Amino acid sequence: MATKPERKTQRFAVRLTSEQDALIRCAAEVQGTDLTNFAVTTLLGRARDVLADRRLFTLDDAAWTEFQARLDQPVVHKPALEKLFAEPSIFEH
Repeated sequence: MATKPERKTQRFAVRLTSEQDALIRCAAEVQGTDLTNFAVTTLLGRARDVLADRRLFTLDDAAWTEFQARLDQPVVHKPALEKLFAEPSIFEH
């Protein structure tokens, strides 16, 4: 049985110059999508990139304990990964 998609109830409004508006609308058109889909997709992608690139993470006590436990787990030997790391990097040429 298919699940119902989450209902979109939140709004997000921004003020733009006419040049910014024209550029964004043009980009959406080139992508073959409507303005809302273009804006949401672009903003979500950028937000994920920003959050993934963080170097400092804040964890509560439970998350910190779980993180430490995972670090303390024994290493699992993976021959395919070992072989990959033994090969020269494409940047070493």
